[in-house]
Amino acid sequence: MSDSLLSTPNTPTEHSSLTEWLDYMQQIHVSAIDMGLSRVLPVAEALGVVQSAKDDAYVFTVAGTNGKGSTTAVIAQMCQAAGYKTALYQSPHLSVFNERVRIDGEMVSDKTLINAFNKVEAARLECDLTLSFFEMTTLAALLIFAEADCDVWVLEVGLGGRLDVVNIIDPDMAVITNIAIDHVDWLGDNVEDIGREKAGILRHGISVVYGASAMPVSVQQAIDTHQARCYQVGKDFSYHENDAGTWQYSNAAVTMQLPRPALSLTNTANALSAVLASPLKVDNTAIEQALQTVKLAGRFDYRETHHRHWLFDVAHNKQGVEFLLAQLLPLWQQHLAQQSTVSQNSATPPTIKMLFSMLGDKDIDKVVQRLTTAGLPISDWFIAEIDYPRAATTEQLQGILAKYINSDQIHTFARLPEATSAVIDSSQPQDLIVVCGSFHTIGETLAALRP
Repeated sequence: MSDSLLSTPNTPTEHSSLTEWLDYMQQIHVSAIDMGLSRVLPVAEALGVVQSAKDDAYVFTVAGTNGKGSTTAVIAQMCQAAGYKTALYQSPHLSVFNERVRIDGEMVSDKTLINAFNKVEAARLECDLTLSFFEMTTLAALLIFAEADCDVWVLEVGLGGRLDVVNIIDPDMAVITNIAIDHVDWLGDNVEDIGREKAGILRHGISVVYGASAMPVSVQQAIDTHQARCYQVGKDFSYHENDAGTWQYSNAAVTMQLPRPALSLTNTANALSAVLASPLKVDNTAIEQALQTVKLAGRFDYRETHHRHWLFDVAHNKQGVEFLLAQLLPLWQQHLAQQSTVSQNSATPPTIKMLFSMLGDKDIDKVVQRLTTAGLPISDWFIAEIDYPRAATTEQLQGILAKYINSDQIHTFARLPEATSAVIDSSQPQDLIVVCGSFHTIGETLAALRP
């Protein structure tokens, strides 16, 4: 057994609540991230989840640097609208753990999760292995999908691809949204190494959707090795936005005029390409219905609450910020037009207030530099430390911001709930508050805004 593993009791542990289970699973393995499949595979086989997926379900697996959550959400919504019993696994969550595990759009219950955790724990102990929190919880999700006899599984890779626990399940359709520099400590510091890891989800003869115009050589080599059929944006399919809230999607077989979803068109087009390339029967009615109803908290998520306009986005790297800005700039123009009608008597023009925090192992400098040079009227930045072990300190955030903006624009707080209250008190009803930098930033802010 690896030196990195903790010894654990050889008798099953019983916990009465979901919170107790989640706390316990955080403690049974030394490393929060411990990549590799050698420990998790025996437990998965003991649970029967690998065989169940192979025999009974059509599996979409989605990897990539950005856009995985939106892509999986759209795929699942389309399959569900077409009448398939659809399982969706995503991570991380924003507010409650149950968000990660959904069947036909509904979060599974605490009781369902606890039952699955009991079975995973028993199998783990039987195999005399320790598993990380992510491995334990992912196995529980897969077991729930198998026991619910779902027709379609839509699985979001947590980190990388080749060594991620999701990769114990052979996909029928793979999606790689894009390749950019992120998680360098685990995946490498260049797109070729990162691409090689993400292309590890491919299997022989399957189809793969690649959602970016530039493809690393390592990804092309993996496609060739596996003799996979590749559908790449700009080559095999394309899309563009029309006026009046519609967009056009085209591939070699069809051209479709579709309603504009609330999520990124880039990710939506990738998801649609995957569904159309599958053998599933998903007609235009189901596609249109899905696009009109799909939503995902924290992904260009516009809300009005506490008499303020808010935009939440989990962008946490440079490419994610580019996605955010591409949608934020037109939204800001629309917001200005609306406020000019609503607030004609106001002497103060609308501005953007930024509520921001990041994890310390991210490239904070590049994210801040891009946000501060995008031409947006950001008048003030409200920063605080995320309540998480890997959080960047407030001092670290302040030091980076001070390189690009005046110090009087930076307002520091110990924790995000304090910063949330401050940005409300310091803003006007006509302003737009943008919250970004991390899943944790969004989650803690939403929790602070809850009644």
